[in-house]
Amino acid sequence: MLKALFLDMDETLCDTQGANRKAKQLFAEAVRREFGQNVNGAAVADAYVSGIYREWDDQQKARYLPLAQRSEGAFRVQLIRDLLSAQGVHEVTAEQAQSLQDGFDKDRLDHFDFYPGIAEFLAEARKLFTLVVITNGPEFSQVPKVRAVNLAAHVDHIIIGGQEPEEKPHKSIFEKAMKLANCEAHEAIHVGDSLAADIAGAHNSNITSVWIQHQQPLDAELGINPHHTLMHPSEIPELVRSLKPS
Repeated sequence: MLKALFLDMDETLCDTQGANRKAKQLFAEAVRREFGQNVNGAAVADAYVSGIYREWDDQQKARYLPLAQRSEGAFRVQLIRDLLSAQGVHEVTAEQAQSLQDGFDKDRLDHFDFYPGIAEFLAEARKLFTLVVITNGPEFSQVPKVRAVNLAAHVDHIIIGGQEPEEKPHKSIFEKAMKLANCEAHEAIHVGDSLAADIAGAHNSNITSVWIQHQQPLDAELGINPHHTLMHPSEIPELVRSLKPS
């Protein structure tokens, strides 16, 4: 019998990409205001978001990983300065970069919210299941997002990967979720949008997986085949209702 729902946060419960798009637009406008219309603010904004999501080449990884391990905030400020330098803006103070960083964070949080219908679904599901959110990412960014939607009021437990010894897809984080939910693997499902983190992680722990596909292709080379596939988070309630205990 199904006892627990394990749920990813970004792009599963919450429209993170929508918030990112708005924050990137405002970030680009701020860059152009501060440094001139000749600076490609959109390119800086796109590269900034790629950077904070760790989409690094080998050279960037060598430069940024040690800095990010010491201080996420310092890494993001340095990333902004480097991206502006690549645009020919070499005199960027730490204060200017910090202002851009702070503005991006504020704008993203201002637009960060559940997908339509998700809050109502969580209230319904919580009457039947223990709800555990398992989200990857640094504490620096994930804690403010959790607070922005008052997630603790909607679910029973929240696990932030950046606060744990290992993130998804490692087995340990799912074992913690099962312990919190007082359930075994066959009594839980995990819902998430990342094949490599969510679906592989669920399979590593023998948990039934639900993949939120969005517009992503199923990469056959990964060899990861979810047990259930949904096109959009709006389809989660119907699936869970079909699995609820009788």
